[in-house]
Amino acid sequence: MPRNTVCKTVHQYNKEPISEEDMRKLLEIAADYSKVKEYVYQRYSGPSSLPKLYPGYTIQNEMTNSGLRKELGLPSVYFYLAVFEALSDIKGQWTRVREIIQKRIGQNENFTPEEKHYLRFLMKAGGAFESVLNRKEIILSGDMQKQREKLEQEVEIKKLQNYLRRQARKHQEKLHTKGAEGFSAGERAYRYGNHGIYLSIKEKRKRIFVPLTDNNQYQSQLYIQLYPKERKLKIHVPVYVAVRSHPDYRNQVGLAMGMQDMLTTDQGHKYGVQFGEYHMEYADWIRKQAGSYYRNKENNPGRKKYNRTKNRYEEQLHSYINQELNRFLQTEKPETLYLPKLPGSKPSGVSKSINHSVTLWQRGYIRSRLKQKCRQQSIKIVEVMGKDISNECSRCGEPGKKRDGRFVCLSCGFQAEERTNAACNAKKRGQENGGS
Repeated sequence: MPRNTVCKTVHQYNKEPISEEDMRKLLEIAADYSKVKEYVYQRYSGPSSLPKLYPGYTIQNEMTNSGLRKELGLPSVYFYLAVFEALSDIKGQWTRVREIIQKRIGQNENFTPEEKHYLRFLMKAGGAFESVLNRKEIILSGDMQKQREKLEQEVEIKKLQNYLRRQARKHQEKLHTKGAEGFSAGERAYRYGNHGIYLSIKEKRKRIFVPLTDNNQYQSQLYIQLYPKERKLKIHVPVYVAVRSHPDYRNQVGLAMGMQDMLTTDQGHKYGVQFGEYHMEYADWIRKQAGSYYRNKENNPGRKKYNRTKNRYEEQLHSYINQELNRFLQTEKPETLYLPKLPGSKPSGVSKSINHSVTLWQRGYIRSRLKQKCRQQSIKIVEVMGKDISNECSRCGEPGKKRDGRFVCLSCGFQAEERTNAACNAKKRGQENGGS
């Protein structure tokens, strides 16, 4: 990524309805693209393929020789992009598995320091983790081999290596494609012109033309999302934009996030006050659909309609979130934001509607979009510890009580709206730790 820039996604849309014939051709590419990814997932996501994943040229050659591209008739500009996209997903999954196992090793109180040291060595030494998972002899170079042999004299090797295998099996998820309603296109798969875009199709040396609502032209990998029933498409374009600086952004702002009011500042200003309505409507729909699906599971014709409606709800919600985040930044003009870093938690309410609502809360999306927008605007984010941040008085620091959305301090008598008190604590903690 170029220096002093950030990557953001912009969208382009078709100007006129796409013909049924052209949509059929695009859907064929999406279906084949999905089949290629699913093939790679099935064949290469297991431990036996770990040595082939980096840099991946062995798998590329094997895929070339598999005959799948010829069988599908898929242009190479899409075939190899699907292969490497699937490999990227597999690499990402193994990275997550490694991180989880390393965390579990540190948390396991039954291991001795020597056992933990040995396990961490296997996780980090090049090729050792892969060899253990595949039950092969661990062969390292020079001093690393001597260090391994020394460590193995102090531990029970079989027990610890079996532990790594169990953890890998437990945390490795089975990858699947999420549907065939879109595909990625590299620069060789398209060209702009005549107020639209020409996309390569399965017919040799032919492209279909899609008029666009704007005349912008890009040179990057695109993602083409298809909406066959509406005869529409949406093009996702990653672009690099320069980081902006605002001399008038000088405020220090504490923040608290909520499920009803999206953001509350330490001054009591609220943004996203309709967030709770949008969110509950979406959560209620998900809950009803889940019940309907399981009641009629045997006769269910598929999930396409469900996925389309779900995407519409999410797009509506995300549009509102981004609109309110923009309004927040333009109004508050922050130089520094103080945001509680809360631990993840599972829903524990007795009400199913509350459980669904908490599960679907867009907290991660809000935080990621806020951080992205702050990077674009040169705004500093300071994350502070969130433990007891809503139960502590922002004036005297003593514990208080929350009642009907308000915080009341039992020591000094201070009262404030619950989220405002939490936002004040976020700002206070951040500044006390030198974050201002």
